[in-house]
Amino acid sequence: MFVTTAGRTNEEMIERALQISKFLQVPYLPRKKKSIYHIQQQADSDCIVVGKERLELFEKNTNQPFFFHPNSAMFRIKRLISGDYDPFADAVKLTKGMTFLDCTLGLASDAIIASFLVGREGMVTGIEGQKYLAFIVQQGLQTWDSGLPVMDEAMNRIRVIQTNARDYLKSQRDSSADCVYFDPMFEETILESDGIKALGHFAIHDNLTDEMITEAIRVAKYRVVLKDQYKSLRFEKYGFQVMRRKTAKFHFGVIEKN
Repeated sequence: MFVTTAGRTNEEMIERALQISKFLQVPYLPRKKKSIYHIQQQADSDCIVVGKERLELFEKNTNQPFFFHPNSAMFRIKRLISGDYDPFADAVKLTKGMTFLDCTLGLASDAIIASFLVGREGMVTGIEGQKYLAFIVQQGLQTWDSGLPVMDEAMNRIRVIQTNARDYLKSQRDSSADCVYFDPMFEETILESDGIKALGHFAIHDNLTDEMITEAIRVAKYRVVLKDQYKSLRFEKYGFQVMRRKTAKFHFGVIEKN
């Protein structure tokens, strides 16, 4: 991995690239009007490109970057403000002041909704195992300007932790999060959104295990929620009550703790 700047660079971008390279402990390579492909071939590595508006993560030998984008979160928050139904909100049952642990952060779309629901009094923690994905998403959450203040505040409040979800769960106290959430990366992807198509190479494909579900149930105070393909066998395997939706490609399953 190395860090460089966009083609049309300036001193501000160069300074930020240097700061990021120092923080991530990876080299900074000046752009010098070379193409990303050319620099990657010389360095034989993936790279992070610092642009004016965003950070982009390029896999070597590809021209399609991964970048942070809140995707459907703004539309969903506007619907919630209007009092409309959101299946995720219905499943997690979050209210102001609650704590939410997202064990599969990804692009943080659901974590943003959770942060909006729990408000300033609550806490949303997102776990991402891949170092560079965690950094790109964390930076995006802090800098993205949606034009909707309540959404920007919700994004800013999310705490991103770069670690393995299983290890993090094992380190937590009993009933320390009101809701624990899983949205595993599908083998047969159903996601068609900006930024996500380049995610596959970088994402850590950790299958849910008996141990992870057991730990999640221990850590959750009220419920564990699983979002998965409608055909998934994991709902039945782990005892989730499925909230079925006729035309949806994915369902939510819930384990409620008495």
